[in-house]
Amino acid sequence: METSAKSLFEQFLAPLFGQLIDREALLQLRNRIDWEAEMAAITNPHLVYPDYYLNSDFHGVENGYLSIDAAITYDPITQYVLPPGETWVRESLVNAIQGSPRRILDLGCGTGTTTLMLKQRFPQAEIMGIDLSPQMLVMATHKAREAQLEIDFCHGDAIATGLEERSFDVVCATLLLHETPPAVSKAILRESFRLLTPNGQVWLLDGNQQTLRAVDWLNTIFEEPFIRDYGQGNLDAWLGYAGFEAVRTETIFWLHQLSHARKPVAATVATPHAADVLEPDYVDFAPIPAV
Repeated sequence: METSAKSLFEQFLAPLFGQLIDREALLQLRNRIDWEAEMAAITNPHLVYPDYYLNSDFHGVENGYLSIDAAITYDPITQYVLPPGETWVRESLVNAIQGSPRRILDLGCGTGTTTLMLKQRFPQAEIMGIDLSPQMLVMATHKAREAQLEIDFCHGDAIATGLEERSFDVVCATLLLHETPPAVSKAILRESFRLLTPNGQVWLLDGNQQTLRAVDWLNTIFEEPFIRDYGQGNLDAWLGYAGFEAVRTETIFWLHQLSHARKPVAATVATPHAADVLEPDYVDFAPIPAV
């Protein structure tokens, strides 16, 4: 007799979400959007998807984020999996940004929830969101249009955005790094450094690495292929290696962490190309001991 290979998500959480989510509302939302036309308008035909992104079924969804189903179910599910509340967790990043930035880039913006919150907090700033999934970007564009917010969404890769060097005052990412291999996470930080103006801020909201190391069952709940590697890492050290200073990480509601750093004022030399960071001989850092 074959034994079940179902994950905890498939056994327990998927049926629960099935009860909580309004399927009829999702179907109506899907039908309201002209997906073919919207995707044609936003898709970058020259973008090459990285292998890890093409071959990973994030959260157990076939084709990962490259599907309409992922785009329309992401928000209804996420509201239940960011305790004590999705808005509170995301606001910990948005409200922590200092000063009055002129340009803000949201890396791995997904359906644009944090991106919209950034525009609402900084209405005079130019806000841009970038993501690998055109389906998620269509959803983000739809939400911005409904909220009457002017936001630029770009189909691109966070490790090599192609955007102008030193062109943003703030670069941020919410729930992105735990979904990438560590080498890719480090490359994203180097690209963030390149994009920031001197004294620019980087803000990263993600799973708490110390908690993930100490409570391993949290790693098995969802279909996250890289979360254990992320949890064993040291984001503060990665930021330091990328060239940032004043690195600081604080715990947010035990399950999450918010990391912040600045690009040095004297930084004038462009950092190495992202491809250099992905070389096999890249030196890793030892993880912070769990406390």
